[in-house]
Amino acid sequence: QWDLVESGGGSVETEGSLRLSCVAARSMHSRHITRDCVAWFRQAPGKQREVVATLARDGRSRYSEFVKGRFTISKDNSKTTLYLQMNNLKLGDTARYYCAAIGPSDCGISVVPENFGLWGQGTQVTVSS
Repeated sequence: QWDLVESGGGSVETEGSLRLSCVAARSMHSRHITRDCVAWFRQAPGKQREVVATLARDGRSRYSEFVKGRFTISKDNSKTTLYLQMNNLKLGDTARYYCAAIGPSDCGISVVPENFGLWGQGTQVTVSS
């Protein structure tokens, strides 16, 4: 059983856009989306899972270099939903995207998967030319 549920993935052409969403699978975990460090990771076939963006409790967001200026992480506390707006998608963005919660307090971009306590099953994003 997964603690978080992602949605919004799909197939898109290069330079297209997608918005991923993440909610808690059970209400008991909803508070972790609004109160804790949360993040989006991605994993392409044959590669390690890598951080895409983090969002700290105080609202500070950080991004990996390869998505800066193209992706935006945000959350709607009223809906206890985490988002990842992805614009100007590139072939290299093809991967399975995962949301994670209960991250470290500094919530920096150097976080690794082991730093997070809650995960979703992921949603596939495929970018084609």
